[in-house]
Amino acid sequence: MKGRVLIIAGSDSGGGAGIQADIKAVTCLDAFAMTAVTALTAQNTQGVANVLPVPPAFIREQIDVVVSDLGVDAVKTGMLHDVPVIEAVAEAIAALDPAMPVVVDPVMVAKGGQRLLAQNAVSALIRLMIPRATVITPNVPEAEVLAGSAILSVDDMKRVAERLLSLGCNAVLMKGGHLPGERVTDLLVTADGMETFSGPRIDTRHTHGTGCTLASAIAAGLAQGKGLHESVIRARHYVALALASAPGYGHGHGPLNHAVTVDPARLAALSCA
Repeated sequence: MKGRVLIIAGSDSGGGAGIQADIKAVTCLDAFAMTAVTALTAQNTQGVANVLPVPPAFIREQIDVVVSDLGVDAVKTGMLHDVPVIEAVAEAIAALDPAMPVVVDPVMVAKGGQRLLAQNAVSALIRLMIPRATVITPNVPEAEVLAGSAILSVDDMKRVAERLLSLGCNAVLMKGGHLPGERVTDLLVTADGMETFSGPRIDTRHTHGTGCTLASAIAAGLAQGKGLHESVIRARHYVALALASAPGYGHGHGPLNHAVTVDPARLAALSCA
């Protein structure tokens, strides 16, 4: 096990997204997951029933005690639901090494349509979190909100990704899964240029937690000393495998198979021990 990832995000009681998905992804990529929970949610594959916010001071305390004892090699942020939470998290990250990799997943809306980011908190996210990010990982609807511009095509994705890069982050991984078509295109944009990743769409309704999983998988790679490009390639491959082997649980948008990297032979040996 190599690489310590501090995950700052909300909890998903259904286990498919949020901190639960983050922990699974980081662990299954052989890194060590630590957490600061920003909110508790009562949710399943069909939607979010309720949200219980965690006080910002306690979020900050979770971060501080973890960092002071265990240390951290990369940070991943997910659900930061309002301005006080964003301010507390930004302040905590500012106290870390400026070279610390930070993956910002700008979570705004749950798969079932429930808002996970207050409308008045978008500007705080842009002002306080994005400039500190090594990479941000918006999907199309999130990128539209951040840039204030509609995205209807891959060309629109390219234009908006460049605009998001100008907000101060080091890189933008724009995810194109929300656009229609038989192929899914993602874009990685840095100051050095733009790289396109494209692959066939996996026909499944079991997509709950794909964004959380991808961002955490990237953070695991960065924590392990891999470069951004290598981390993105491995993370995308991991998510594709997890999607293709989803267990089929739930009546809505089901979870991925985060354990796709687990060696069945080794697991069988443990069962016989």
